[in-house]
Amino acid sequence: MNESGLAQQLLNLIGGKQNINQVWHCATRLRFTLKDRAKVPKDKIEALDGVITVVEASGQFQVVIGNNVGDVYHEVVKLEPSLSEGETSGETAAQGKMTFKSAFNSLLTFISGVFTPFLGAMAGAGILKGLLSLAVVMGWLTAKSGAYQIWWAAADGIFYFLPIALAFTAAKQLKVNQFVSMAIAAAMVSPGIVALGAKATTIDFFGIPVVPANYTATVLPILLVVVQKFLEPVFNKLWHESVRNILAPVCLLVVIVPLTLIVVGPISATVSSWLATAIVSLNKSVPILAGLVLGGFWQVIVIFGVHWALVPVMMNNIAQNGTDLMMPILLPAVLSQAGAALAVFLRTRDAKMKSLAGSSTITALFGITEPTIYGITLKLKKPFYLACVAGAVGGMIVAISGAGANAAALASVLSLPTFIGKGFGLSVVGDVVAFALGTVLTYFFGGINAGAKTKIAPSANSELGEALAAPVKGVLVPLTGLADEVFASETMGKGVAIVPENGMVKAPVAGVIRLLYPTGHAIGIQSDKGSEILIHIGIDTVNLKGKHFQPLVAQGQHVEIGTPLVQFDHEAIEKEGYESTVMMIVTNSDQYQIATLGQGATDDRPVMTLA
Repeated sequence: MNESGLAQQLLNLIGGKQNINQVWHCATRLRFTLKDRAKVPKDKIEALDGVITVVEASGQFQVVIGNNVGDVYHEVVKLEPSLSEGETSGETAAQGKMTFKSAFNSLLTFISGVFTPFLGAMAGAGILKGLLSLAVVMGWLTAKSGAYQIWWAAADGIFYFLPIALAFTAAKQLKVNQFVSMAIAAAMVSPGIVALGAKATTIDFFGIPVVPANYTATVLPILLVVVQKFLEPVFNKLWHESVRNILAPVCLLVVIVPLTLIVVGPISATVSSWLATAIVSLNKSVPILAGLVLGGFWQVIVIFGVHWALVPVMMNNIAQNGTDLMMPILLPAVLSQAGAALAVFLRTRDAKMKSLAGSSTITALFGITEPTIYGITLKLKKPFYLACVAGAVGGMIVAISGAGANAAALASVLSLPTFIGKGFGLSVVGDVVAFALGTVLTYFFGGINAGAKTKIAPSANSELGEALAAPVKGVLVPLTGLADEVFASETMGKGVAIVPENGMVKAPVAGVIRLLYPTGHAIGIQSDKGSEILIHIGIDTVNLKGKHFQPLVAQGQHVEIGTPLVQFDHEAIEKEGYESTVMMIVTNSDQYQIATLGQGATDDRPVMTLA
């Protein structure tokens, strides 16, 4: 049974919203507080396809669903929207006290998640772009040769049509119609709109003047999908299901594309113009500050797509004066990101991250920073910030040198010959400093955990063999002895329980954070080898609504063995009347032969092996 069907069946058997005071969910269960428990047939709910079991505890009627409990909950709320109004789930509570820092980190995590599916293709295309640029510089090819043009199309396509790829992955994350999102993004990069943007031609839209811009290679589609997220349900409700699949997309296209051209485009152009004016003035009056701004924040400016106004200014400087002083300052901003990626490559033991970091270092040296930023530095956050610092330092040195570009070129190591002239030597020093500083700062302060070697090798009986370290220091106790019957019965999967000695939960394996409740009481990891692990801190601690818990990672983040995940106050939790026992459950344990390695005090040794 799918989530929608299960939600409908649950509501029917429970008695609808008339019999529900509140409903929320934790890591594995839908938790109901009911008006009349006697009306609810527990046995029939337990028999539903998709329900693991039913538990009655703490005055709650708990329906154990498993990993997709969040999807079932959202379907319940779709069917009965009023049930979300009085919701007291940990997720809602945490959202209520969300800080700017947590909101910004969530945004960065979302953006990285949008880029992740096609980073390999982008990195490969970036390397090809760099090789083609090198071939032209070395005289092996000319820009007009047939081989160059064909290979350039192969290299540039993913970047030119980046909005379409972003629209697809962003729509998947926000759960809206992916193909409508692609259609909207395709309209923004259609030849007609691109041509109008290049000419800055004003067109009329029912009396409203519109100046199209060039939206190729921008992240604008993410904003468009957010707009779609709000409008799509409205248009879906407007039309009958017999015509909904056709007329709802028509409405979305009719509204969102003009809205973007009328509102978003002019705002972007205005911000770009203001930014260009400010930086040009700064470069004339205090060059060293212009070096700090451009070197430190150029990648941020590019991310938000407000850099376009500076490009014609720099090109005009070359045409009028023979040189431009701003172009050389952009190279430290690029090289610092390359240095940060190199540090990740040297530091991490995760094979996937190491591979991507290595290729991204090369593409960044050639001036293609998208794979580096969205796949490595921005995803890990600290490396991005540290690279900006390194770029700022290098940018100030280049600004002091007074070096200028005598030809327009993509900021990369291949553009260095265009800077030859006054101050060239010192500008190269600035470039080297930016790269070296980005590498050193990220290596030592980038928060990249190199990972700990497990002392006991996983079983060699299977390629899926894996060893799981203890997530927290303490004393191993039998899972079957827990007060919670769901965990004790191993209904959710086999695992271990640990009575904690401290309040730091660490990653038992290398993998990706797939589930993170803002309350911090539960976290799910999919290991690099495929095991699905749920770490649950305490019993019924979802009721604390995040009190005494502090998540230290973000959903979608890749972690190594030993990476701190959640900090919690086990003594305070126990004073509140809750058990603080930490459970580690392998939710797909049916795919493995599992061995628990004894009981007693834990250390850094593995406590479970999967084969």
